[in-house]
Amino acid sequence: MHAGAPDHRSAMALGATLVVVLGAWNIVVVPRFPARPGAYVAANGAATAVLLAAARAAGLAWADLGLDRRRLAAGAREGGVCAAVVASGYAVALAVPGARPLLADARVAGLDGRGIAGQVLVRVPLGTVLWEEVAFRGALPAVLARLVSPRRAAGASAALFGIWHVRPTLDALAVNGLATRPRERVAAVLLACLSTAAAGLLFAQLRRHSGSLLAPALLHLAANSLGILAAAAAHRLR
Repeated sequence: MHAGAPDHRSAMALGATLVVVLGAWNIVVVPRFPARPGAYVAANGAATAVLLAAARAAGLAWADLGLDRRRLAAGAREGGVCAAVVASGYAVALAVPGARPLLADARVAGLDGRGIAGQVLVRVPLGTVLWEEVAFRGALPAVLARLVSPRRAAGASAALFGIWHVRPTLDALAVNGLATRPRERVAAVLLACLSTAAAGLLFAQLRRHSGSLLAPALLHLAANSLGILAAAAAHRLR
């Protein structure tokens, strides 16, 4: 164990706390956020700051968290390539009329230009991507790697990332009027959780290979923010 690394007991305490908090966050905490604009970003931003402080206090180095400045260039390079692939995929889908309905989202259809900009430039990068990447590709796998192998730590983080998407998936299904029957809803949620867990493994691989949290963050940002823009464009091209 290198100097400053958390001992086994502190690693277990931080790891257990993170699993409980992250497991409950989207299900218990997020629905209780105030309805006013900005509450989601402010609360998740504050949670990110607290998590980073706790991780550092527990002995995790910036490199353990994927925040080593020396790896920023590698993260930008690898994440940029992945983001370009995502952008190309959305562009192809928009170019094919039959694929456009797959991009549609009622949550985006009702937004004006200012609302779309707020989602793309503020809510997604600062309220979603920052919090989720620091939690699921930064602090959680770093502390779990003190207790189990890095591969198992990445797998556990990815599994929890899948569970994290239960409530967002239910919300999306309800707003878009999809999977209204109980069995259909269960199947849709299970598929979404498995898909996001698989995405979590991909993000973890990017994080490991680049040595920087910036790589998965750029891919995550492209998938979410460009997805909103693609949904808005799909509605306007109908």
